[in-house]
Amino acid sequence: MSDAVHSHDHGHHDDHAHGHHEGSHGSFGSYMIGFGLSVILTAIPFWLVISGALHDPQLTGAVIMGFAAVQVVVHMIYFLHMNTRVEGGWSFMAMMLTVVLVVIVLSGSLWVMYHLNNNMMPHADMEMSAMHDMSAMRNMSEMP
Repeated sequence: MSDAVHSHDHGHHDDHAHGHHEGSHGSFGSYMIGFGLSVILTAIPFWLVISGALHDPQLTGAVIMGFAAVQVVVHMIYFLHMNTRVEGGWSFMAMMLTVVLVVIVLSGSLWVMYHLNNNMMPHADMEMSAMHDMSAMRNMSEMP
């Protein structure tokens, strides 16, 4: 081989060896957009909880879960650079799998917390029956 061909192959090989691809990295502006969206998507749920603006704990929890899911997608797009053009669409398929897994984890977490709250926390009707039982025992001890 001639030196010209050899040096051309070497330069072409280096580009692929280091994994440089056009458009795979975001610009400063896209990182700042992602950062701004992340701050907003974090601040709004905090404000909803602190202010009690929705007056319904279940609705507040659902809205917070929605903001969490949107924030995961924002992070994948603006920080992980996942879209349909990169790597022949495989990164988009990975993003879709991540979204499905996030939905499963979030809904499963809510289901577990709901059932733990219902099954493990004392309720008003339990307290009333315990007070009734104690008063019945007190009445029995007073009997001659």
